[in-house]
Amino acid sequence: MSLIKNKIDPDNLPKHVAVIMDGNGRWAKSRGEERTFGHKNAIDAVRNAINACNEIHIPYLTLYTFSSENWNRPAEEVNTLMNLLVETLLLEAEEIFSKGLRMHVIGNLEKLPPLVKDQLARVVELTKENAKGNLVLAISYGSQNEILNAVKNISEDVKDGKINAADIDEKLFESYLYTKDFPPVDLLIRTSGEIRISNFLLWQIAYAELQFLDVLWPDFTKDIFFQCIVDYQNKERRFGKTGEQIKIQ
Repeated sequence: MSLIKNKIDPDNLPKHVAVIMDGNGRWAKSRGEERTFGHKNAIDAVRNAINACNEIHIPYLTLYTFSSENWNRPAEEVNTLMNLLVETLLLEAEEIFSKGLRMHVIGNLEKLPPLVKDQLARVVELTKENAKGNLVLAISYGSQNEILNAVKNISEDVKDGKINAADIDEKLFESYLYTKDFPPVDLLIRTSGEIRISNFLLWQIAYAELQFLDVLWPDFTKDIFFQCIVDYQNKERRFGKTGEQIKIQ
């Protein structure tokens, strides 16, 4: 058993961990390869994150798989990513199911190629009764668009008399987001050394702990994930209160 894993307090786990999987291109270039080589070699890192979450019973893991801005990348790279997504789902569907994980997908899925949409729908349907954990893939996802869509839909419902403007609060607003059925993010991890959020879950990470790692995504291991959890548990989460208030709760 991992020595780092042994340091984790099972009674103080985050309910929801989100990961910005960054650094595939730089990992490939450092080896004299094309960017697509990095994407293909990132699958083990994805497995490591999923397996680590599963082992210590974190109920929600959201992976930033493909952003709304990623559509602006070279067509060859986009095509490779889409094909790789389908191949990975084909290979991993049974494993995801056997672990008891339920898969969800968030984002503007209308932009995805039909084959990708079909494969995602197949795995979502296959795993819909699973209850041991939740794997959320953010695909063609942009948080600003998500928030704008929520505002538009709320506006329409106010105009149609379905809700009153005076009733709009945080809870109601969250019910219009892709993540309405998920808890807020407790821990956000980003690899590659970049220190930015990149339009990811802007509302949902309001009080998340943020960890920015120098490791490139293809080198991400279960022990790195476990260390992130240990570091998370060493933080005092105050949610706007003082440390003294937290201690007497």
